[in-house]
Amino acid sequence: MQQEHWDCSYTEETAGARLSFHVWPSSRLEATRCVAPIGALYTPLKKLPPACAPPTALQYDPIRCSTATCHAVLNPYCQVDFRTKLWVCPFCLTRNHFPPHYAENISENNLPAELIPQFATCEYELPSVPPAGPPAFVFCIDTCAPVEELAELADSIQQILNLLPEDSLVGLITFGTNVQVHEIGFSGLPKSYVIRGNKEYGTAKVSQLLGCAPVAGGRGGGGAPPPPAPPGQQQPNGMPPQQQTYESPGQQVLRRFLLPVSECSMTVESILEDLRKDPWPVPSDKRVARCTGSAMSVATSLLDLALPRSGARLMMFVGGPCTSGPGAIVNRLKTEDMRSHADISRNAEPLHKPACEFYASLAKRNHPAAGKKGSSTQAAANASATSSHVVDVFACSLDQVGMLEMAELVEATGGQMVLGDSFGQSVFKESLRRVFRTFEPDVPEDGGKMQMAFGATLEVLTSREFKVSGAIGPVTSLGKKSPNVSDLEVGKGGTNAWSLGGIDPGTTVAIYFDITNPGTSPLPEGKRRFIQFLTKYQHANGRTRLRTTTLCGPWYNPPPGEDDKRAPPQPGVNGYNGNMEQPSPVKMSFDQEAAAVLLARVAVNRTGSEDVADVLRWVDRSLIRLCSKFADYVPDDPNSFRLIPEFSLFPQFVFHLRRSQFLQLFNSSPDEAAYYRYILNRENTTNSLVMIQPTLLSYSFNGPPQPALLDSQSVRPDTILLLDTFFHVVVFHGETCAAWREQRYHEQEEHAAFRDLLEAPQADAQTIMDNRFPVPRYIVCDQHKSEARFLMAKLNPSQTHNSEGGGGAQVFTDDVSLRVFMEHLMKLAVQT
Repeated sequence: MQQEHWDCSYTEETAGARLSFHVWPSSRLEATRCVAPIGALYTPLKKLPPACAPPTALQYDPIRCSTATCHAVLNPYCQVDFRTKLWVCPFCLTRNHFPPHYAENISENNLPAELIPQFATCEYELPSVPPAGPPAFVFCIDTCAPVEELAELADSIQQILNLLPEDSLVGLITFGTNVQVHEIGFSGLPKSYVIRGNKEYGTAKVSQLLGCAPVAGGRGGGGAPPPPAPPGQQQPNGMPPQQQTYESPGQQVLRRFLLPVSECSMTVESILEDLRKDPWPVPSDKRVARCTGSAMSVATSLLDLALPRSGARLMMFVGGPCTSGPGAIVNRLKTEDMRSHADISRNAEPLHKPACEFYASLAKRNHPAAGKKGSSTQAAANASATSSHVVDVFACSLDQVGMLEMAELVEATGGQMVLGDSFGQSVFKESLRRVFRTFEPDVPEDGGKMQMAFGATLEVLTSREFKVSGAIGPVTSLGKKSPNVSDLEVGKGGTNAWSLGGIDPGTTVAIYFDITNPGTSPLPEGKRRFIQFLTKYQHANGRTRLRTTTLCGPWYNPPPGEDDKRAPPQPGVNGYNGNMEQPSPVKMSFDQEAAAVLLARVAVNRTGSEDVADVLRWVDRSLIRLCSKFADYVPDDPNSFRLIPEFSLFPQFVFHLRRSQFLQLFNSSPDEAAYYRYILNRENTTNSLVMIQPTLLSYSFNGPPQPALLDSQSVRPDTILLLDTFFHVVVFHGETCAAWREQRYHEQEEHAAFRDLLEAPQADAQTIMDNRFPVPRYIVCDQHKSEARFLMAKLNPSQTHNSEGGGGAQVFTDDVSLRVFMEHLMKLAVQT
């Protein structure tokens, strides 16, 4: 029934999903003993090869199961009776009739696309949902940044305007001490509305302040519609009564503040060219007054007025911490320090919690205080999560900006985070350009269209033997209580449907499952399990699409008495629990890479509510239990400990996870920790593994580039190393290579080989950076120099300042090496 060796990446290539186990134990007890999370990493918008999915979206609504609690979509795993024109849902086993237009034409030789066996993924463009129109982009610029920074930022935004489709809508807001909403539809001279930056603004208040109350005849201004004129007379504006039209606030916003880029690009560019630093004076003992939170509330209210159901991005460009109004994270007095990890853990930072609550209120779908004072303001601001509006934060500052507090808002709306030092860095400039990436021109139907999508939701359906525990990633629970929702919650649980907000082809969500089948009732041989992912989203062309991915896999019933083999063997018994004789299919189907990422997401998620030391202890206990379950060994004999290839790298992944910036807070600010964790929770398996265990390439005269161990032994004077940590790409020159370069040997013709050696890692580094978002920081350093710390901090410290002899470089650390870690692991795993 099961194959001996599984191609773990096959389902990722053909369906965009990666499972920790491909064969699942058939009972809850056995699933608990597996220790590793049973789950899937799913990339909803992954572009699939033509052999695995229809090349273009199907232009009709999908056929769904008629059961009220199921509504699964027709898929290749459905049993079809071509004689009676019925199909059986594999999830609830209900028999459904095909609609007439299917029943008339369907046969074994004439199948619709969704029943073709290799098309487990299908995408539908729903004609029943009207088009939402082109997306909108509101640029919200921090004018408290230095003049040079503003110039770099303005130049980047001007370039972006040239990349946008001509029908895209554009708006511009600047903020410093106050918020300025620029009326780009006003020709002749720059015009803006100045709003005080000391409080939050809801939709109604923003409409009033911008003069967008309903008026007659399509003219701007404020006030209520005029009273009707006496019979036979014209209205005050000179128009006959039958021609009177009343313009809604949203229509006025679209006419005055959000215009197609083809109509307003010149106006926006002239405003950007004339950007000036915030003019309000700043005393020498105070920080600048920056009203980031107030500007964000104005911008979300503006979008909610104009485009309540259309895709839009609010792009925040922040150059420092919020110090004024809602969302402030630090006092203006410079005598008060910015919050640290220690302050937050001790609850010693009075502004942290109110700021988190403010940004969370912008993200929540239904504020609990619906009828209380101020609830209308908060409900209006909540629209960013409910109406397809995405919030991105581009923070470029040497100081913290409050990304920790804003993280919940960005996550709830599916936004992007980029953290850099300056608006002039390629980390910012190129990352901003890549937000607007388009599909290759040769992609059917979508060629040349933007890759971003809006208003996405994900629903997960399962067969009856297991349930959904939860999801971890850029998701918000929709609170859908279906029969397949487990009581055991992981991440955001208690539901089988989530809002993803904005997504792109790289967005990946981790879904965790709970096997609920009791061990007293083994499953029939040949029984299969089914998972269906339903992703509904608004395409960049304004049309609504539904992507369905259905996965099928086997169960494994352990033979009777297998549990008894877990007892310590008697004298003469060879090995432990029979695994040396015949490994179970569950064991052979393990995907250690996906399991490591699923475990890392759970660990990172737990840091939000638990102390990091407790999380590390939980990770250690999980690894020990997993090795006790799946390793081959003689009890109490560490030297007999063996792991099969399917598990051999997992302890190494956990070792590097323990030392990573996700679980170690030393030498990172709260903003950096929030940023790193957010990126880990939205990237695919391959990229997440690079973050957990960076890759290292070695370049030397001895041959072509070779993968090197992430170990201090790999540092040699005559080699060049290329380290990829996902966030940084480091080219590290050994001592001898650096000395030769300083003496300019590479400029001499007889040393062309050395020149090629220097250029090779730089070319490979550029290739890595060309295909990544956010763009990593590029670092070129030499051995024993300051920036070499970016490499040395990631290496396994097999040689430290306490070691004697040995090759390689010394790492100045008290951390244990991988060898010592494995020795302790083997000792604890084999204990009876």
